[in-house]
Amino acid sequence: MAKTTRKKTTKKANTKFILPKWAKITAVAVIVLIAIGVIFAAPFLTTKADKKATLLLKRGTSNKEVADSLASCTSKHFADKVMELIEITHGDLSNRHGAFTIKEGESALSVANHLRRGDPDEVKVTINSIRTKEDLAKRLANRLMMSKEDMLKALNDKELCAKYDKTPDNITGIFLPDTYQFLWDVEPAKLIEHMAKYSNNFWNGERKEKAEKIGLTPDEVVTLASIVEGETTKADEKGKVARLYLNRLQKHIKLQADPTVKFALQNFALRRITFEDCSVQSPWNTYYVEGLPPGPICIPDKASIDAVLDAPKHNYIYMCAKEDFSGYHNFAETLAEHEAFAAKYHQALREKGIRR
Repeated sequence: MAKTTRKKTTKKANTKFILPKWAKITAVAVIVLIAIGVIFAAPFLTTKADKKATLLLKRGTSNKEVADSLASCTSKHFADKVMELIEITHGDLSNRHGAFTIKEGESALSVANHLRRGDPDEVKVTINSIRTKEDLAKRLANRLMMSKEDMLKALNDKELCAKYDKTPDNITGIFLPDTYQFLWDVEPAKLIEHMAKYSNNFWNGERKEKAEKIGLTPDEVVTLASIVEGETTKADEKGKVARLYLNRLQKHIKLQADPTVKFALQNFALRRITFEDCSVQSPWNTYYVEGLPPGPICIPDKASIDAVLDAPKHNYIYMCAKEDFSGYHNFAETLAEHEAFAAKYHQALREKGIRR
């Protein structure tokens, strides 16, 4: 009997994956939730600030006050969307304080999140061309939450100044011209602490060594630099002017610096200093007192400070503005030379009719 052979057949494995019913329901639910979320978020994402603005908040500000401030610096529609989202999420902004920057084109959702997080931005403050403590306090008050009066009170606080080995007369010496960043609601005492640290970093070992070599403390260098800055705006002349005053200090000759007279009189518009002006009895008037005044007569820039520290050697002890009104000076070693230069300058003043 012939044998019959059967071909072995193998069933192809069924690799098709069938998603369980519960998983399908879950996936659909997730998609629906995402869709709802997108639909819900759309108005907050598409509502954008039409300009850059800064929202300034004091501690304890209510949500209503935040809404009003936001509307005033952006628009009511934008503010409504931001506050709507904050109200939905039960946000309480009463503990938010500081400056919150809103970028042009930033969405209401982004601004609401920023306010909810409560991370304030820093405010840039540029310190330059400042003569008096009043000017300094006004500049800071214009950019920060503090008042001019509160800043002045801190600058005149003897105990606070003493913490940094300063007096109310020379405390402005820790403020170096630059652009700084502070929290909008920084306290005056905290700001002074920040500036003292910056000043300490500036007065590194090399600068302190240079100051010691010319026989001055860092505070005295800053004071002399302020006089130099008052005398000349010419960068290539500052070192020469600084050395002239160092020569006078070493010889115990009164500095007789005209800028100190203007400071003593608080009249910075004077173009011609008279004998009567020079006679004013003030510790700031170097025609009246010997040596340096008790503090700087302006906030000098770093270049002026370094000009004092690196002043080139010479023997001049007199100087007079040039008669061409170029801003430069004629320098002299003797009184006779100086008087000749002064005569030329006074003649030029008379010809121009400048009396004060």
